[in-house]
Amino acid sequence: MRIVLVGPPGAGKGTQAAYLAKNLGIPHISTGDLFRANISKGTPLGVEAQSYMKAGQLVPDSVTIGMAEDRMRQADAEGGFLLDGFPRNVAQAEALDAFLKASGIELDAVLDLEVPEDEVVKRIAGRRICRKDSAHVFHVTYNAPKTEGVCDVCGGELYQRDDDTEETVRKRLAVYHTETEPIIDYYRAQNLVETILALGKVDEVTAKAMTALKK
Repeated sequence: MRIVLVGPPGAGKGTQAAYLAKNLGIPHISTGDLFRANISKGTPLGVEAQSYMKAGQLVPDSVTIGMAEDRMRQADAEGGFLLDGFPRNVAQAEALDAFLKASGIELDAVLDLEVPEDEVVKRIAGRRICRKDSAHVFHVTYNAPKTEGVCDVCGGELYQRDDDTEETVRKRLAVYHTETEPIIDYYRAQNLVETILALGKVDEVTAKAMTALKK
């Protein structure tokens, strides 16, 4: 299967992508992983992306599209893939369509993970990270530490990242609504969208997604 996963920040895309890709036996292709891999390997696209990032500029769509196309051409993606974070806007969606058409393949579905905005803010703004080990993540509501402000694992101080404040989250949501959300209508016109209410336990959301994909 060839799937695009879309949803606002805090919708659980990364978690669901990992579970779905495993269940379906296809690679999970995330924009973040693409950038890290290309930059660490020093590929021409990675070097170009890094030059924009160092200058504090946005990486052009052409670079992101190039990375995604290179990844989709790899052998493990011949039988399908799950795209997470790409396409991020309508221009990227159009480029993906052109690539798929040229390759003689089609998308099977676009999974739209829907989460109420206040829940997104609650999920992200409630996160607390350990200063000693950033892998230790807690949440003031869903996974509270035994002692407020102290990591259960190593005793490190827990803090809120600057990009996890409510003000920053709402700005990120505004960008999502403006830039990314329009791709849902773009793909809905192609009858590809399956909307999943991404509330509840992780496995419950995965089960909803798998049921939608069977349609």
